[in-house]
Amino acid sequence: MPLSVQKVKTARPGRHGDGRGLFLYVKPSGARSWVLRYQVQGRRRDLGLGSFPDVSLAMARDRALEAHRLIAEGEDPIAKKQQAKSKTFKDAARELIESKKPGWKNAKHSAQWTSTLEAYAFPKIGQVQIARIETADVIAALTPIWSAKPETANRVRQRIEAVLDYASALGIRTGDNPARWRGHLDHLLPKPKKVRAVKHHAALPHSEIAGFMADLSTRQGVAARALAFTILTAARSGETRGMTWAEVDLDAKVWTIQAERMKAGKEHRVPLTDAAIALLGAKGEEAALVFGSETKAGKPISDMSMTAVLRRMERNVITVHGFRSTFRDWAGETTAFPREVIEAALAHGIKDKAEAAYARSDLFDKRRELMRAWATKTISHNFGQKIISISANQGRGP
Repeated sequence: MPLSVQKVKTARPGRHGDGRGLFLYVKPSGARSWVLRYQVQGRRRDLGLGSFPDVSLAMARDRALEAHRLIAEGEDPIAKKQQAKSKTFKDAARELIESKKPGWKNAKHSAQWTSTLEAYAFPKIGQVQIARIETADVIAALTPIWSAKPETANRVRQRIEAVLDYASALGIRTGDNPARWRGHLDHLLPKPKKVRAVKHHAALPHSEIAGFMADLSTRQGVAARALAFTILTAARSGETRGMTWAEVDLDAKVWTIQAERMKAGKEHRVPLTDAAIALLGAKGEEAALVFGSETKAGKPISDMSMTAVLRRMERNVITVHGFRSTFRDWAGETTAFPREVIEAALAHGIKDKAEAAYARSDLFDKRRELMRAWATKTISHNFGQKIISISANQGRGP
């Protein structure tokens, strides 16, 4: 018999069918997920459709229906899904524009969408996988024009939001839209109608970083620790938020981020300084999050948590992502470290194909020296005392 909403909520551990190959799997822990079982060329396949309650019964049926449509057309939904996962923001944007063209009465709409996204969104997030785009990426694209061109910036935001919604409809993105305004970006950016044409800086000048870190050291909570750790490692916020203890080798002082968690899709090793290690807190189980939510057990802190720390510090015109620019400016302007070492520390790919072909090493030893110099630059006396205090409470020396 088909499942009901109540049955989905109360079903006991096991497999529960809804018809036409759609099943609800309930684990002993109570976790629930949807799977569509089907055959292609005589081969049985199981397609994951998402977890309940993020994917409701109605949504699961819709996704199963779309999968059956693909099967009828001779395609394998799993192969299609794997192909879609590599889709970049630029790919999705162009697909959406093409799909909207028949409904636009004026051909200028298509040209306007294309020109604004090419000018302001594609340079920042065009090559980023659509499934990996986060709030920091959206803000990085909007901040340079939010004050100088508020009307254009708002249109760009709306179009980025539409592209991300399109990706969610395709099933290649999950979760809330990081470009949504109400209840999200309205807390992080001034209202477009009230913006004056003044220059805002998304990144903190590197000359101010020590003072900033001293102020940050007085803040309590997981998000403040995570922000300090993100700055000391020059990492992206999503990399920090998803960090588990399995990725950390305290003896070798290395944080290894798996390829699937990196924007470039390549494993990245981060050398950890003593100061960064002191911010990790007490060591947990291998699968446990290092910076887990204080209110939702087993969940990472949200992508707004560290931004909220900046707002409480009244740092309204800088972003978490901007600290990577602070690091880049400091390293490039005040140190003798080679550009390739700095770029490797930021996990940036090498655009020049000929140069990339010869770049076999991740320059780890040189990057360790670079990160030690960055820690020395960022840690003032006050912040250093905070590190010592944290380490003492954990029973582990810095």
